[in-house]
Amino acid sequence: MPVEGGSSSGSASAARHPKQKRKAHSLSIRRTNSTEERPAGFQRGDMLEGQDSKLPLALRSNLLDLFGQIEREFENLYIENLELRREIDSLNERLTGDGQIVEGGDPTKGALKTKASHSTSQLSQKLKTTYKASTSKIVSSFKATTGSRALCQLLKEYMGHRDGIWDLSVTRTQPVVLGTASADHSALLWSIETGKCLLRYAGHAGSVNSIKFHPTEQMALTASGDQTAHIWRYMVQLPAPQPPPDVSAPCDDDQDSSDREEGEVDGEGPCEVPTVRVATATLKSHQGVVIAADWLVGGRQVVSASWDRAANLYEVETSELVHTLTGHDQELTHCCTHPTQRLVVTSSRDTTFRLWDFRDPSIHSVNVFQGHTDTVTSAVFTVGDNVVSGSDDRTVKVWDLKNMRSPITTIRTDSAVNRISVSANQRIIALPHDNRQVRLFDMSGVRLARLPRSNRMGHRRMVCCTAWNEENQSCNLFTCGFDRQAIGWNINIPALLQEK
Repeated sequence: MPVEGGSSSGSASAARHPKQKRKAHSLSIRRTNSTEERPAGFQRGDMLEGQDSKLPLALRSNLLDLFGQIEREFENLYIENLELRREIDSLNERLTGDGQIVEGGDPTKGALKTKASHSTSQLSQKLKTTYKASTSKIVSSFKATTGSRALCQLLKEYMGHRDGIWDLSVTRTQPVVLGTASADHSALLWSIETGKCLLRYAGHAGSVNSIKFHPTEQMALTASGDQTAHIWRYMVQLPAPQPPPDVSAPCDDDQDSSDREEGEVDGEGPCEVPTVRVATATLKSHQGVVIAADWLVGGRQVVSASWDRAANLYEVETSELVHTLTGHDQELTHCCTHPTQRLVVTSSRDTTFRLWDFRDPSIHSVNVFQGHTDTVTSAVFTVGDNVVSGSDDRTVKVWDLKNMRSPITTIRTDSAVNRISVSANQRIIALPHDNRQVRLFDMSGVRLARLPRSNRMGHRRMVCCTAWNEENQSCNLFTCGFDRQAIGWNINIPALLQEK
């Protein structure tokens, strides 16, 4: 930056600079040619005394010795270079005598040019191959994005929470409704068809981190940051269905949807809805945040996972603690139960997930799996004999329950994976990401589609969870994120599998 000052000092400084440059240049010439131009009988002290310098005489003498050594090294390198040039010239002359054409006498051409030309052509071919492969990969990703509009269409948006939504779930009994758990200390039940809020649960004193529905009764299980899990009953009446929205309008996928203000809500929130404030049962045995909870098969017991590094098994009827499942080294992140067997899987920040077997009341076997290198954000069972785990290490792994030594499939992504879900009928894995994307894969690791995301649809913040609903011969996927909304998608499964 320029420094402000008087004109006289500035001109004097400018006048000194050329003198200093000329002096330094002449000094370097004298030092470089000292060995050639130094007259006989000329002593080093005489040379040092004849130069204007503020350095001590001993220090200047030492510097001259060092520069002399450097000069001699350069002289040796120069002589070796001349010898190499002579050898190259002689080799070129021999090649010319054998009848091979040499272009000029430049050592960079001739025989050496042939080898350089060959290596250059190989490098060029390699670059072309790499470019074509990367270009085809980019084009294929564009094709998947464009086709996803027809394969995955937006069904409805569910907006009304005042903070991010951590989890969502769909009831297993009639009437079929959508449940969402939010950091605003509430859980909401929604009409899937109309997007209208039907009921609010406000019994927790902290963030509601998960919600799961009873397999046969109208009861919900929620886990909260207030260190408890609640079981509560609900009764809802579905409103009359409305005509589906027009989603055929063109949209620009390249335009970022984050230009909408945070907290901006396009729809109407649940202004006046029935509210449940008292739980049927409160489960209080944890010493930290309860991050997730789920029903065991049959609905008579529930399991909860906490940041206190333990999972607890409770009796629903008495709310009594049956077992405390310990062994994880760090906070738990999720828990899931098998749909048909008494199996529980818990995931943790310690990069592992554990399989707990309660099929034999007298034996509770535990298996530890270390397939990830970062936090395991969720691990879920499939209808078959598989476990699917997702992690912050940007991978999803599919495991066989009969042989859990190593994963049978590894899916690598470009962002951390949050709470995944697997469709029961088609066994399609839905991956919610930190980068706001939602991708669909089959169990063999083949990518099927990516949900559309534009300025008109999709999430504006991190996608936290996904949930499937395959009732009434239709396949719907629900996603929720920290942008305070849940979204329902209609997935065209036949077209999806045909594209595969």
